[in-house]
Amino acid sequence: MVTQDFTAQTKELIDNLKGVCTSYGLGNDGNEFKIITQVFLYKFMNDKFGYEVKQIEPKLKEAESWEQEIAKYTDSQYEMLLMKLSPDSAKLKRAHFLSNLHNRQNNEEFAKFFDDTLRDIAIFNNDIFSVKTGTGAKITLFDELSNYITDSSQRDNFCRAIINQLVNFSFEKIFNQKFDFFSTIFEYLIKDYNKDGGGKYAEYYTPHAVSKIMASILVDEPVSNVTCYDPSAGSGTLLMNLAHAIGEERCTIYSQDISQKSSSMLRLNLILNNLVHSIQNIIQGNTILVPYHKAGDKLMTFDYIVSNPPFKLDFSDYVADLDNKKNSERFFAGIPNVPNKDKDKMSIYLLFIQHIMFSLSKRGKAAIVVPTGFITAQSGIEKKIRERLVDEKMLRGVVSMPSNIFATTGTNVSILFLDKANTKGDIVLMDASKLGTKVKEGKNQKTLLSGKEEQLIVNAFNDHKPLEDFTVVVSYEQIKEKNYSFSAGQYFDVKIEYTDITPEEFAAKMNGFKSNLKSLFTESKGLEAEIQIQLEGLKYE
Repeated sequence: MVTQDFTAQTKELIDNLKGVCTSYGLGNDGNEFKIITQVFLYKFMNDKFGYEVKQIEPKLKEAESWEQEIAKYTDSQYEMLLMKLSPDSAKLKRAHFLSNLHNRQNNEEFAKFFDDTLRDIAIFNNDIFSVKTGTGAKITLFDELSNYITDSSQRDNFCRAIINQLVNFSFEKIFNQKFDFFSTIFEYLIKDYNKDGGGKYAEYYTPHAVSKIMASILVDEPVSNVTCYDPSAGSGTLLMNLAHAIGEERCTIYSQDISQKSSSMLRLNLILNNLVHSIQNIIQGNTILVPYHKAGDKLMTFDYIVSNPPFKLDFSDYVADLDNKKNSERFFAGIPNVPNKDKDKMSIYLLFIQHIMFSLSKRGKAAIVVPTGFITAQSGIEKKIRERLVDEKMLRGVVSMPSNIFATTGTNVSILFLDKANTKGDIVLMDASKLGTKVKEGKNQKTLLSGKEEQLIVNAFNDHKPLEDFTVVVSYEQIKEKNYSFSAGQYFDVKIEYTDITPEEFAAKMNGFKSNLKSLFTESKGLEAEIQIQLEGLKYE
């Protein structure tokens, strides 16, 4: 009950911050996302700092105001306190505290003081909390938020309104909560900012149910000290579910995404979920053109890879740069041609699949969301990729999902599971397309899976056993015989229904069939004669 109450309070805080933005003309503005997420992050960091120092110094926990008590520390005492701080917590100077901002909100040029404070926090924590671009430049934690208010005379009031929403709320009671709590909060925080806006690099959001299924199938036994990677990370839903299934302290996350907005979302997700140690591995850049993560002069390989790549995208502006010797092994099946029209329909996901196959370690596993058409296409790059997966025995299985599992696209999707070590042997093919309940979400229809249905998919796949009209377990040779089709339906047994009847019942049924056929024949002859008469009449008109 306490968690439910706090969830409601947190959502109310987010709504109130959005209300402030609306009051100052920033509702649905492109910069509202930055303000809401960065103010939320500042508040979270401030409260996390207070929580952490109270664990280190019990007298701060007992004090009526930990900020006032900590103000009595000498500089050297405070420096020592910062050294004891958890690496997952931002280090704050005493001037950075929310209480200090609140106490000085009536000062002149408060907006400048507000911006300077956040910028100084970013600089003070730059080594740990900055996201890098593909060229090595650092994207710091905070922007100068007041500058998004075009009327400079309103900036002080705007920053005061923001601060006053933060002071009556505290995160401290929930820092012992786990992934499910923070994933709910994160999804609510970004729900208005993670939609397909129609741009070239629009963000793609993977439903929580799909992410959970992918992680639960991939991680079917305890592991530790492993690497996890997503080459098209978006806001990080897939990576967070994977890290939670493994154990946040037992894995290191790597990612790349061309969108700065997505990279900022992912950083926030990592901070909320105690994965700060992986922020240095979050890269904003073009994975296909310039993959960043390397070991020496070769691309890194990873133990676990998850991805929901964009399916169709215009990448004609750099396609020529991909067709060279350097990429011949990575893109073994080829690079999609540039069409004469509809360039935005270029199948970029085929490059991501090949990149993922190339990036798997010797015992690496992967789960990739693909359009269902990929699993049966009988020619081209699709067929070559499937042939390689079977011939090198990398395929672990395929789950064909219900239609409209993604609210933003009508494309039917399947999940491709790879296992470089082929630890299970035969392949599981599943048709889960009939599961789920259809609901309306805005103008779109969406299919929702229940918790039981999610578990059915996971258990049926991991049990590695056939279930009638749901799963088949096939060999690599059987797949070759079916022209490398990965569709479960093509392997289901054809069922013929029969009923035991007596000879007399059989004779009666046959007589009934004969009578029906005779009646139909008579009707057809009569119709034919009538048509002939009408045709003769037309001839003489």
